Amino acid sequence: MSDSIKFYSTADEFGQFSNFADYSIKLRKKRWPTSEHYFQAMKFKDAKHQEAIRKAKSPMIAARMGRDRKRPLRKDWESAKVNIMREAVMAKFTQHEELRELLISTGDAKLIEHTTNDDYWGDGGDGRGRNMLGQILMQVREVLREEESKDLN
Repeated sequence: MSDSIKFYSTADEFGQFSNFADYSIKLRKKRWPTSEHYFQAMKFKDAKHQEAIRKAKSPMIAARMGRDRKRPLRKDWESAKVNIMREAVMAKFTQHEELRELLISTGDAKLIEHTTNDDYWGDGGDGRGRNMLGQILMQVREVLREEESKDLN
């Protein structure tokens, strides 16, 4: 296994790690078409905005809606967004057994969302970004590994 695994497009190897990947999650008593739908919807306190994003026909549309600043962003978004992302990623990788196995199979590889479009969630394309999605995936992988070893003992 490589020292690092880069992912971005859902069509590429490890595209399942993208929030746009076609895996629904159940959180807050609702089914969300993708983790991207959930993440974008949680930017808003207003249930109408959340529901409109949940019903978006694609993760790209959900992302556009979530970035629309005509909608009032929740006041604590900057402090809440990492935990919201962690919640979505954890749901995705615990609710889909094949994803759980894929994530664990990456061993100790550094997981990197490789994109010039984002230097917060991704690596900024040149490795200088914060790669927060990759960091969260590695944290979730560690939690899943610990659960698996408890189950074996």
